[in-house]
Amino acid sequence: MVETGKQSAVSQTETPYLRISNVVKRFGETAAVDGVDLDIRKNEIFALLGSSGCGKSTLLRMLAGMERPTSGKIILDGEDITGLAPYERPINMMFQSYALFPHMSVAENIAFGLKQDKLPKGEIDARVTEMLDLVQLRKYGSRKPYQLSGGQQQRVALARSLAKRPKLLLLDEPLGALDKKLRQQTQLELVATLEKVGVTCIMVTHDQEEAMTMATRIGIMSEGQLLQIGTPAEIYDYPNCRFTAEFIGDTNMFAGPVVVDEPDRVEIESSDLGGRVMIDHGITGPKGMQVWASVRPEDVHVHVVPPPAGPNTARGVVDDIAYLGSFSIYHVKLGSGKVVKSMVSANHWHENDVKAPTWGEPVYVSWRPDMPVVLTR
Repeated sequence: MVETGKQSAVSQTETPYLRISNVVKRFGETAAVDGVDLDIRKNEIFALLGSSGCGKSTLLRMLAGMERPTSGKIILDGEDITGLAPYERPINMMFQSYALFPHMSVAENIAFGLKQDKLPKGEIDARVTEMLDLVQLRKYGSRKPYQLSGGQQQRVALARSLAKRPKLLLLDEPLGALDKKLRQQTQLELVATLEKVGVTCIMVTHDQEEAMTMATRIGIMSEGQLLQIGTPAEIYDYPNCRFTAEFIGDTNMFAGPVVVDEPDRVEIESSDLGGRVMIDHGITGPKGMQVWASVRPEDVHVHVVPPPAGPNTARGVVDDIAYLGSFSIYHVKLGSGKVVKSMVSANHWHENDVKAPTWGEPVYVSWRPDMPVVLTR
């Protein structure tokens, strides 16, 4: 079975820069955050990923001081900040709406927090110039926010958040207000800026692509709990439960009892497949236990002629095809009624000198035994 990310390795090898220890937040009888333990490294970009209502924003608000934990501790750079007010914390938060002051210029927006801290005018001017250069907006310093594009407004909000040189930067759906194309472009720009400054960052998002692109590590949240922590590759390739497997990317899930469990393989009798799913590793579980095999669409092959008989194969018909340019998603309906998705590259059929199957035509699906991941919950 797959371990839940690299969290234990972090806490054993180094002192965490931020430690969230058994934090609980209750609203009445409901636990919005339920016993979260999380260690964050210095200069890390960490993403909290989950669907609406999972507790990620509540956790972020507790870090900012906008909510007080019901129990647990928050330690930042060796200091217990659990009971500190928001203005007492060396933390800045950037909201999805950016919350720029419309009557102030770009430079005035960036300077606002510095003036509140009563820094000398010369230092404020120098810091504002530094931030404008950082986000490549120096020639826009005198403009008002409404005179900027959405992407430029996002950069102003980031510059204002970084101007006070916080120990921790919190991003709440930082790119949610941008359209898809601009969001994809801004993701890489934002990461480059954060890495250049060297700030520790926690971002909250429900966008899988955003988390996978920007984060050093990801924490998957559901119903107030952290289900898995790991790098984007670990989370995607080795999910530790069905929720993570189905929430990150797309997957084909096959349920059934274990009928063979050897050190080198597991076999599951799956009524969905109409046969056996074989995985080339053991799980040290009893025969008969209910498990699930997760197979990503890019690991499923579609054939127009029968592959060799055995596990991990089934016959079906093409139920639907989603053409996406460089690849297509084939939806193959098996005899059981289960629909299996397969990602097929645009040149696959040409390279194999085979006519591409179309709607309603019989096909076969298969995958290698090293492709599925066995999940016990």
